[in-house]
Amino acid sequence: MILQARIPAFPLNKFIENLVYYHGLEPTHVLDRFLPDGNTEIIIDLTENPQHIYHNETLQEIQVCRYAWVSGVRTRPITIPSGRGSRMLIVAFKKGKAYPFYPLPMSEITNLVVGAEMIFGMAMFDLREQLLAASSIERMFFLVEKFLLRQAGNALSTDMTSQSVAYAISSISRKPDRSGFLQLGDQIGYSQKHFINLFKKQVGVPPNQYMKIMRFQKAILEIESARSIHWSEIALRNGFYDQAHFIHDFKNFSGFTPGEYMVRKTDFLNYVPVY
Repeated sequence: MILQARIPAFPLNKFIENLVYYHGLEPTHVLDRFLPDGNTEIIIDLTENPQHIYHNETLQEIQVCRYAWVSGVRTRPITIPSGRGSRMLIVAFKKGKAYPFYPLPMSEITNLVVGAEMIFGMAMFDLREQLLAASSIERMFFLVEKFLLRQAGNALSTDMTSQSVAYAISSISRKPDRSGFLQLGDQIGYSQKHFINLFKKQVGVPPNQYMKIMRFQKAILEIESARSIHWSEIALRNGFYDQAHFIHDFKNFSGFTPGEYMVRKTDFLNYVPVY
């Protein structure tokens, strides 16, 4: 298996977590349940084989993806191929930082997987052809960075509104509970209605929904590192009102109860084998 990642140079490193290329992944299972993590990605498939999205319950094919697609912020899980036989290059944006590269509000692709040509036009097909002809993975990364810089143009210059959203994301990610969320209003300096609209446009979901995603993710991380599991303690430490609310939200975001998740989970965070 080949797996290589790269953090882009400035200014892209302010907006992009990393670029990831992989080839030759051979998991023993076929399908994964991918859990909401607050992230947005561009996926470029370097094979000719169509990929599919599956119904979470029936596992029937419900969408075909070819060549390149974008994945918006999710508030519910999605069932996807496990990566067997794939050759992919993925642009993983930092939380809430994809908006300068998109010609539309991020809320328009929330919970959606959309053909990249619908967002970026034929330029995405041109990029894919260049990647297929590239002589090395480093050359691929260079071509993707060049494309992203051209796509964003002058939008990479940060203004006060984007800084306020970035501050809110950082605060919510660090302390995803109701008390921390209520304090944001005084710190941001915008009316509640204006800030909610701004946050939703740039991130894809309103801040209270984003808080719930981050609260779920904080619980997931604690489960991964815990030596022993006490669900009531995990619920309270991660900002849930009680264990019942924790179980309800956990199942809403993952499709599993916490106990079912423990049985199924692997070392790949947020990817749960289902078939």
